[in-house]
Amino acid sequence: YRTYVIQQCDEFVKQTESFTNAVKEDKIDEAKALYAPARMYYERIEPIAEALGDLDPNIDARENDVDAAEWRGFHKLEKALWQDNTTKDMTEVADQLLKDAQLLRAKVETVEIDANLLVTGAVELLNEVSSSKVTGEEERYSHTDLYDFVANVEGAQKIYELLKPELAKKDADLEKTIGERFAALQAELAPFKSGDGYVSYEELKEDEVRKLSQNLDALAEPLS
Repeated sequence: YRTYVIQQCDEFVKQTESFTNAVKEDKIDEAKALYAPARMYYERIEPIAEALGDLDPNIDARENDVDAAEWRGFHKLEKALWQDNTTKDMTEVADQLLKDAQLLRAKVETVEIDANLLVTGAVELLNEVSSSKVTGEEERYSHTDLYDFVANVEGAQKIYELLKPELAKKDADLEKTIGERFAALQAELAPFKSGDGYVSYEELKEDEVRKLSQNLDALAEPLS
């Protein structure tokens, strides 16, 4: 799992650098295009970031999650780009975000990873989807929630795949159920793909959101 996390983290730092450079160079459209794909690398490995003190809120806090004076990271830039349509006064925020991404990369080398972290991490990733991604509140300005949704599911699936051989020995039926439900959720997400990315969350109809939510719950239950 550490190998996977390091690989995701390397890419995360690289993509975040491209994104923050675009912000600093006042390339609003380019920054908007780079925002959600960069975040996917983070969303896949979020349980690790959450185990590392303040790194998760520093990188990923939404407005009102933290004190206004301390708010920084992706969602502060998201608001500037989509709601305010400007990069004015955002250079410092961009620089800090890249530093936080680099710090995460440095820390994943040494963070303690045990089976417990993996199992709770997989469940947490899905809980995160059901609490903030399905509702559309995570990406309230950019509506790129599907990128986060898919990445969280991929992160949980990676953990399941690593633990699958052991799980199959202990409970073959449970292993099969979880595998089938991951496949069902992936199939449900597939139509929302658009090019290399995903459609705006605003395009989803109420019944499509409901169906995603039901498939998610059907997977979260046996996984937990």
